[in-house]
Amino acid sequence: MLISGGRSALAMLLLAIALPAAADEAYPTRPIKLIVPFPAAGPTDIVARTVGARMGELLGQPLVIDNRAGAGGSIGSDLVAKAPPDGYTVLIGTLSTHTLNTLVLPNVPYDPVRDFAPIAMLRVIADVLLVHPSLGVTTVQQLIALLKANPGKYGYATAGNGTPLHLAGELFKLRTGVDMAHVPYRGSAPAMNDLVNGQILIMFETPVSSLGHIRSGAIRALAVISPQRSAVLPDVPTMAEAGVPDYVTYTWNGLFAPAKTPRPIIERLNAASNQAIADPAVRAKLTELGTDVAGSTPEALGALVKAELAKWAPIVKASGAKVD
Repeated sequence: MLISGGRSALAMLLLAIALPAAADEAYPTRPIKLIVPFPAAGPTDIVARTVGARMGELLGQPLVIDNRAGAGGSIGSDLVAKAPPDGYTVLIGTLSTHTLNTLVLPNVPYDPVRDFAPIAMLRVIADVLLVHPSLGVTTVQQLIALLKANPGKYGYATAGNGTPLHLAGELFKLRTGVDMAHVPYRGSAPAMNDLVNGQILIMFETPVSSLGHIRSGAIRALAVISPQRSAVLPDVPTMAEAGVPDYVTYTWNGLFAPAKTPRPIIERLNAASNQAIADPAVRAKLTELGTDVAGSTPEALGALVKAELAKWAPIVKASGAKVD
């Protein structure tokens, strides 16, 4: 009887161990909720819908978009951080959700490293230094000379206080020693409108909202603030090429699951996301948005988050940027 009971217990233990593996192999068996921590129709939402639709086809289950905007993306991110780690709730994160929010916002309720399992990068969006043609400069060095000759006279526009582009402007000031004020707007659209109309003369933005105006000549792109030239602005130099070394900022989108999500599920989602962004139709759509497509391993995305936190913490401290 004791031997029989021991065998029964052993069989139950082996079954318990095997069940998660079997479940992982079958995953997914129902729709996956993809949390977008920003409003519908915005750039991150469009990326999520574009990539998510193809991932759903590859996985055999749809990725259902759920917009949970608020607090710079922290509300939706926290929802995923606290979700069951079963692969059925994932997040499209950004530089804001996984780096800047923890540095500029009070009481962010999650840890960007501890509370998430990285899945894969999706895209990189080069920040761009823009000017109105009436400013009379055509290079970054000319702009620096103008600003140094007129300290405090000019301001630079961004989509808002504490945003990645705000910090890009503050880092430009630190790297070049120029003095100009930050002029925060309520989003990219009104800021871009004022730049095109010459109401503000300098702006830090992404190609997402500026590409058409750059191509029309309404505004001028002096440099992209990325390690390499952007595929959507191949004729625009990098900041390093323009004479400002050690100055790189860019925004990105990546997929994250709750921490402790089983590795087989992470690998399944990683394979699907990398296959999705390799699809020609998906790549074309993302390129139309003014972004560079970039897949990755889970480890590479995790390393990026840690590197961004280490990079931006001293910059935010030096700039004094905070959002109440």
